[in-house]
Order: sequence, then structure tokens, then C-alpha cells
Amino acid sequence: MDDPRVLVVDDEPNIRDLVEVALRFHGFTVVTAATGDEALRRVREDRPALIVLDVMLPDLDGFEVCRRLRGNGDETPVIFLTARDTSSDTVTGLALGGDDYVTKPFAVDALVARVRAVLRRARPQRASSSDDDDEVLRVADLEVDVAHWTVRRAGAEIELSPTEFRLLTYFMRNPGRVLSRAQLLENVWGWDHSAGSPVVETYVSYLRRKLGSDLIHTQRGVGYALRPPR
Repeated sequence: MDDPRVLVVDDEPNIRDLVEVALRFHGFTVVTAATGDEALRRVREDRPALIVLDVMLPDLDGFEVCRRLRGNGDETPVIFLTARDTSSDTVTGLALGGDDYVTKPFAVDALVARVRAVLRRARPQRASSSDDDDEVLRVADLEVDVAHWTVRRAGAEIELSPTEFRLLTYFMRNPGRVLSRAQLLENVWGWDHSAGSPVVETYVSYLRRKLGSDLIHTQRGVGYALRPPR
């Protein structure tokens, strides 16, 4: 199998080169871009498996690049690089369909680990005869078909992003159980830290908006649980 191709987008040559060398050393194929327009062209031409995308670019910012990709139906995983460690930037990136974010300055090994984790989560389910492949999960009138990546509530199909689907599936496999923020970060995002990230809260709010507010319940100070409506 070919090495995964990663597109690195940053207008600072030293950062771009540093990330490129580190990813190549760890076995990735790397292409680079210095502007938002060039990034969009590279995505079309090179079809990367993942994009490392700086937020601050000289033309289109990283958020706009991600917005255009998602608007065109492109679900290539995106890890944002941001010099601004604020909740508003993080939530903006996640809301646009970003998969992770890394704050500058960053440790290169940590970025490589994030790249691997996101690619692992994004990897399509392999065909096999295991029970999980044919699994259909049900709680009340909510149904998740794991093999076909479909979700229905009261018979109506609901469209979820890949991350929303993984989060819901984890809830569905643990019905009634209160799941901590740390458990969700580890099992859905592959993170072994929390670092103040609002990613769990953000995606729970997305699921409530799409599924209704009567399924996922907050246990204050502990976490979240999926329970049938009363």
C-alpha cells in the first residue's frame, strides 16, 4: 500500500519544511502549499489523505479553505495549525469540519502523533465477516447501521459527519452509561489528553441539534450518557 499522502499548508517556509521533513521521516508522502488557493488546487490534483492546514494564510485563511472543501463534499481530514489558542478559534475550526487542531509553537513528534491518530480514525472500515460489520445499534427510535454508516430516528435518515457518527456509535455501544470527557476523547478522537479542548462539548451539541435534545444527557461534573427519552 502507498504511504499516506499529507498536504502541509503554511506560508512560513521554516515551519512548512520542518513539518515536511518530520512527516517524510515517519514514512508519509508529503506535498506542500503556501497559500489557500494553492492548497485547494493541491487537494484537487494530489488527493491527499490528510491536510495539515495553517489558519493564518496570506489569501484565503485556513477556515475558508476548509469551508470550501466541505461545501464541495470533500471530507479529507483536516488538522488546523493555529497561533491563537482560544476556544472561539477551536470551535470555529471544528464547526467547519476540522478534525483536530495544534497550537503553535508545537512539538513535531506531537503533530506526527496527531496525524497518525486522525488517519487511523478516518480509515474506512475494512470488509470482513465479523459481527461488528453487520451491527445495527438501537436505542428507543434511534438506529445506527454500523456497516452502512447510516443513522435513522423514527425512520427518518439523519446525515452525520464522520466524527459525529463515531461519537454517536460510541454512545450507542454504551447505552445508559455515563461517559467522561476523557473517555470520549480517548475512544472517539484518539487523544490521551484534554488540554482544555471544547471538542467534546462542541460535538455533543451538534448531535443534539440533529437528533433532538432528549437522548444525550449531561451528568454535571462527570460526563454524558445516552438514554431513551422518558
